[in-house]
Amino acid sequence: MTDEGKKVADALKHSWVYWLPTWIWPYAQLARWERPIGWQLLMWPCWWSVAFAFVFLQPNSVDSNFLRYLGLFTVGAFLMRGAGCTYNDLVDQNIDNQVARTRSRPLPSGRVTRNGAIAFLVLQLMLGLAVLLQFNRYTILVGLISVVTIVIYPFMKRITWWPQLFLGLAFSWGALMGWSAVFGQLAWPPVILYLGCICWVIGFDTIYAHQDIEDDMQVGVKSTARLFGKNTKLALSLLYGFAVFLFAAAFWYADVNLPAWIGLSGVALHMAWQIRTLDIHNPTHCLKLFKSNSVLGLIMFVGLVASAFAEAF
Repeated sequence: MTDEGKKVADALKHSWVYWLPTWIWPYAQLARWERPIGWQLLMWPCWWSVAFAFVFLQPNSVDSNFLRYLGLFTVGAFLMRGAGCTYNDLVDQNIDNQVARTRSRPLPSGRVTRNGAIAFLVLQLMLGLAVLLQFNRYTILVGLISVVTIVIYPFMKRITWWPQLFLGLAFSWGALMGWSAVFGQLAWPPVILYLGCICWVIGFDTIYAHQDIEDDMQVGVKSTARLFGKNTKLALSLLYGFAVFLFAAAFWYADVNLPAWIGLSGVALHMAWQIRTLDIHNPTHCLKLFKSNSVLGLIMFVGLVASAFAEAF
């Protein structure tokens, strides 16, 4: 098999992954290492929550632990996103084998055995656990509970039209963990932030799912993209509207200052731009809008960091 033949049909054609030895490629593709958008979107709620907690700690709250927490959550997001994708491919192997776009993935193509994928999954989980153990006991417990959301998610598209809701439960978990890492407990602000993140995740993954709507219909997979159909813009308006409302409620509860509110205004404008420009019949544009949510994450984070430094100085 040529090197090109070892690449997945729907993967990025140019990536740092292809500088690695070719025997690693199938495992990197299982973990979607060549697609950074996934771990970035998993990371942002963690980073928001850490920054949010440091704002709440006012005054003079910003210290060396801030960067330490951001680093740990970055590594954790990379590892756990890879583990989640590997697990998802193990669960969905039969479905992936029925769709031309996913048939070349490592498991259905036979480039990785199920036992090899399971071993790789265990390795990623063990590394993820090593990162988790760097936090306080309360955060370790919160992190372990999140495994439940990861385990159930791949099965939801078989039994409910709302699998994106369950993805939201898993992908937003960092909104709880960042706060608990700082305080060793939870409170209403991170819980409200978590609920807002769930609405955000449902929204952007609905956009993403519109790329696959025909394949999903072919294999009988349910999604909010299929559920909302031509009413997707209205549904996104409600979901993103609820997200902004909940973010604002969390900010109000924590009494954040002006920079955080400016950041949230930028988030609201970005969401409005996504809704206005969305063309559900254009898969390329759907992917572009989906990926743009990492910029949204950065906007929110910069606002919170500016707010934390404003309080500190």
